[in-house]
Amino acid sequence: MTAYQLQWAQARDRLAAALTAAGYPAELSDIMAKQLKSPKAIDRMTAYVRHGYARNMEMLADEMLAICADAENWREKKESQEAQAKYNAYLYERRMNNDSPEE
Repeated sequence: MTAYQLQWAQARDRLAAALTAAGYPAELSDIMAKQLKSPKAIDRMTAYVRHGYARNMEMLADEMLAICADAENWREKKESQEAQAKYNAYLYERRMNNDSPEE
């Protein structure tokens, strides 16, 4: 098991403990963890459950979807920033090649 897989499993176990303490089935943690994908997202869900915000399964599902959407928006933002940086480097290189004195 890799370090990341171990982190993910530990985060899933923390979510399972929080869900069972709140009166929800532990099996729900497996489903949610797979959907949330990352230990950080799973920990955000665990905090939500521990603070007692969820009064029913629908609220749990809504929060899980909101966390997933936040993570996807973050990924898209980082991809966009990376693409913009590459494009800027390309423009800079092109400008430097065109501005150099010709012999």
